[in-house]
Amino acid sequence: MPTLEWAVDTVPARERGQHVGSSRYPLPTDAELVRRLRAGDDSAFAAVLTAWSGSMLRLARSFVTTAASAEEVVQDTWIAVIRGLDRFEGRSSLKTWVFRILVNTAKKRGIKEHRIVLFGSLPEDGEPAVDPDLFRPADDPYPGHWRHDAKPQRWSEPEDSAERGEIGAVLAQALAALPDRGRIVLTLRDAEGYTAEEVCDLLGISAGNQRVILHRARAAVRARLEEYYRSAGEIRSAR
Repeated sequence: MPTLEWAVDTVPARERGQHVGSSRYPLPTDAELVRRLRAGDDSAFAAVLTAWSGSMLRLARSFVTTAASAEEVVQDTWIAVIRGLDRFEGRSSLKTWVFRILVNTAKKRGIKEHRIVLFGSLPEDGEPAVDPDLFRPADDPYPGHWRHDAKPQRWSEPEDSAERGEIGAVLAQALAALPDRGRIVLTLRDAEGYTAEEVCDLLGISAGNQRVILHRARAAVRARLEEYYRSAGEIRSAR
């Protein structure tokens, strides 16, 4: 029977991640999963590879310079996971433990490639994430509320697959334009569902920095979506 490390080395990361979230590979509880992995159960390992590798690849890509390098980080991470399973104590979820190994591995690779993502140096009282001019001034009857002409509009559901594709492309562009640390924190919080505490633990940052980074990243993505919807509305009105 092939070994688990053989599976990591021979299955490309793209293929391992292509069925992320698929019901074909339901995961058992952490306790059962760890037991089976420690016993060398290839089917259990295939399940976690499929469920997590896509997310791991996206996260690793933020730390390194090329997609190929990110794939190597993911492979190295899985090998480290296999070799270190006996040291897993269950103080966090298995997924968090795996992602912590990934982040550490990716950081080391990023340093070698002279690409370093700094998280801890952001001042917590930095520039506002939203332009203050969009809000009513202190002498207004409703200070701090949105100005009538600046209030964000409610976003409608995409009407068809073409519009959904456009919105997906806008989101991808907005994410790509974010600073690395903003993209990483936003991905972990809003795409992967990690709590603020878990993200701070994974990335080694303070709660204040995590909050500021996430707020700025969300504001930037929202502003890009606002621009898209405003432009789309103008186009529809002109027809």
